[in-house]
Parts: sequence; structure tokens; C-alpha cells
Amino acid sequence: MIHVVGGGIAGLAAAYRLQQHGHEATVLEASDDLGGLAATYSTAGDDVEKFYHHLSKSEETIVEVAEELGLGDRVEWLVGKNAYYVDGVVHPLDTLPQIAAYPHLSLYDTFRLGLLTLEIDVRGGRPRLDTYDDLETFEDVPIKEFLLSHTTRGVYENFFEPLLDAKFGDRKEDVSAAWLLGRIKFRGERDLRRGEILGYLRGGFAVLIDALVDAVGREHVETGTRAVDLGTAGGAVDSITVETDDGVETRETDGVVVATMPNVLESLTGYACDIDFQGAVCAVVTMDDPLTETYWLNVAHDAPFGALIEHTNFVPPERYGGDHLCYIASYVQSRDEDVWQMDDTALEETWLTHVEEMFPTFDRSSVREFRVARNPRAAPVYERGYLEMVVPYDLSGDVADGVYYAGMASRAQYPERSLNGGVVAGFECADLIADAD
Repeated sequence: MIHVVGGGIAGLAAAYRLQQHGHEATVLEASDDLGGLAATYSTAGDDVEKFYHHLSKSEETIVEVAEELGLGDRVEWLVGKNAYYVDGVVHPLDTLPQIAAYPHLSLYDTFRLGLLTLEIDVRGGRPRLDTYDDLETFEDVPIKEFLLSHTTRGVYENFFEPLLDAKFGDRKEDVSAAWLLGRIKFRGERDLRRGEILGYLRGGFAVLIDALVDAVGREHVETGTRAVDLGTAGGAVDSITVETDDGVETRETDGVVVATMPNVLESLTGYACDIDFQGAVCAVVTMDDPLTETYWLNVAHDAPFGALIEHTNFVPPERYGGDHLCYIASYVQSRDEDVWQMDDTALEETWLTHVEEMFPTFDRSSVREFRVARNPRAAPVYERGYLEMVVPYDLSGDVADGVYYAGMASRAQYPERSLNGGVVAGFECADLIADAD
């Protein structure tokens, strides 16, 4: 029996793949909810994720899994409209005319930004198409230094810097250029007549989580079961101790896949990961009316949040009983920050007051529900030297034979975290276990 610690998508994917290889696998989830960051709320229609999610065209493995599980017809590729809120104005940035009309970049700035997004390096006056192929080349390059060299000061100060402030706060100077280039490669294909093409599952990602649980077998997925210790003998893991409402129990095991944040890995094995994580505070606001016509609105404004993501400008509101759903999201670098310290009532008052300032026609009485999710480790800080801190899949040399890692600090989640990365990490560990047979 292989035990998988963590019932998020990485853990479920690992168990699913292990069973395909002929191994028995049991998933141990400490909380009462499965799905990790893809856990959901109920609505008047389909469930919706507590933290916003979509797929990019580059996320192929998760789409293949959906097809294997009979969900291929549920994967939809929809237009996700993007815009930038600057100086009280929503600037759409989807079509070529809209991008050209953006007033905070000169024509030359726009030209250099466009070439970067197409991964064309024109420094020295000679276009090169291979400069950005190897991300590791830029692993130790500060993101500001990179942008000033590969675009213009106007692009950095008037386009990227506000986004970096919102994403990384006072850690922005630490971020690697490899992260930015990876994000450019990662994002979905763009239809310059309509907008970015992004994926979603009809019914939400809960449909995929449920299908994985069914494939693994619900009898093999235990919630409310916290792994608290691993035992070893002869240099190999041979037991796992769990804590439930019924008490503490030690079970024999043939191997363990830790598919959680690295702090859990450290508590179980002593393996320390130096990667810093940032927290996230995310509200799902249920409204009678839409706020804008945009799906993803980046906010360059004195507001305590970095983005407004109107889910029902991406997925039709009819899927949610006609309600309009909007995420308000903020990353947190320290738990001392006000946005983390506020209770839900104070957060609702603060955030909706800022929305009213940004959109004078916004009617707060249209808000019928304001649900807040918090996660202290929602995403890594992709600082320079990140690859040196990645936790290997196979921890036989560092911990004990039979111990594997598929969590957020794995190689599959570089240079950008994703649901697809979780599936890949789970599969990598399962394949290593199968190869070791």
C-alpha cells in the first residue's frame, strides 16, 4: 500500500496514476475538503472555486486526464477578456487596436512589449527567436534589470511595475526574470480579434476532483486524517502515523507521496525547503449585476487588492442561476498585513468601499454574498535561485527510500504554479515508484 499525503489535485493524480500502475494507494487528507486550492463553494447553480482557476492552452496533461475520465466534452475553451484599471479608467487590452490605444505606453513601448510577448529579442537591431528558449539562463537575472534591458523603461514603470507590486509587494526586487518569461510562455493563446483563449470545465473543477476520487475509489480517500509521522527501518519508510477523531494510529506502508506544502514535508521528515511562499486572500462576491465587461482586470490603483476577476464574464452567469460572480484578490507577503489581519466583515467593508470609489455606478445593494477564503501558502515567491531550492520528487537520498514529494515546491510548479503542474508532479512520483519495482 502506498499512502499519499494530501487530497489536492496532485495527491489525487498520484493515487490515480499509481492505481494505473497496479499499486494500491490511499489518499490521506487532513481537512474535510478535497481539492486543495481548487476546493469550491456552492452557488445557485454550479459550484465555483474558492480561488479563481482557469486553464491555459499549454496545460495539456490535465486536459488529457479529463478526457481519460470521460470529461473531454466538459473542457471548454472560452474568451477571457483582459483589461487594466489605471487612473479611474478601464483600458481593454485584447485586440490590436485596444493595445495600440493604451495611453500609458508610447508607440515604441507598445512595440517592444509586443515583441517580448511574442518572444522576439530585438536588442542590437537583429531579431532573434531563440533568446528566451532556455528559462534557466534568466534564473539569476532580476526582473527589473531584465525588463529595462529587453523592453523599455516605459514598459517597466507603466505596465509591469504596478503588476509586480500587486503580485509580490516588497518582494518584487527578488523575483527572477525566468518567472516572467515562464508566465509569458504559460499563458493561453490569444485571438487578437477577441481576447485570450482560456479553458474551464463545464460544472467547474469540482467535476474533475470528483472524477479523480471516483477513479481512485472513495474507500481509498480519507478526509479528516492528518499524517503526523513517518517511520523507517533499514533506510526505507515502513510506516505512517495518522491522527483522526478516533485517535492516533500507525499503519504499515510500502511508500509515501507527500503532495502538500513543504512545511508538512518538513514536519513529517525533517526535510527543510527554503522556498518562501506568499499568502492569498480571495473573496467571491455574488451580485445581481456585472461590475464590468472584463474577465480579468488588473488594478494599478491605490486599492488593497490587485485584481478583480469577474468569473461570469468568462463563464456564463446562467450556470450560476443568473448570479454574477466576481473574485476580489490580494496576495499577502506577511501575515502582519492589514488585509490578512482583518476579519471578514472588515474586509468586506474595506474592499467594497474601494470598489465604490473605482466604479461610481456600482450599487453595493446588489451584493448578496461576500465569501472569503484565505491561504497562507497560496503560491511560491519565484525569487532568483529558485531552482536550487526545488524539492526533488525522489527523496530517497535525503530522507529515506520510498519517500516522494509532489507538492507546490516541486519542479512541475516552476516557473508558474498551476493545476496542470499538480497533475504532472503526482504523475512523476507515481511513475518513479513504478520504475522502482
